[in-house]
Amino acid sequence: MTRIAIVAASEKLRVSLAAALRTNPEFEVIGASASSAELPPSADVVLIARVATASRVGYTPDGTKATVLTNREREILALLADGLVNKQIAARLGISANTVKTHLELLFDKLGVATRAEAVATGVKRGLLLL
Repeated sequence: MTRIAIVAASEKLRVSLAAALRTNPEFEVIGASASSAELPPSADVVLIARVATASRVGYTPDGTKATVLTNREREILALLADGLVNKQIAARLGISANTVKTHLELLFDKLGVATRAEAVATGVKRGLLLL
């Protein structure tokens, strides 16, 4: 049996995912929270879920699509460009390393990249990051 913990800001999403997972006898939902810090450490899998929103992409004055990053994502992108690792970023921003990891996953998804180097390069190309 796989023990699963769910992280989602939306309570409705947490409840829905937990209910769906409980229908499969191979899964045991051991926790669901808005924060990974509140979950039991015994989970085999931590499922991080979010509701996709239209705010992920904006438009420039000329009508072309533009990537929209949160202030925190911009901060993390800048710290990536400085060569910091997750623990250093976490210490600098006063958040946990797991929270940094979550922000990186969302950032990579928005930028359509898979690595830190690609994120920085894409950030520079799109004018999201000045070096």
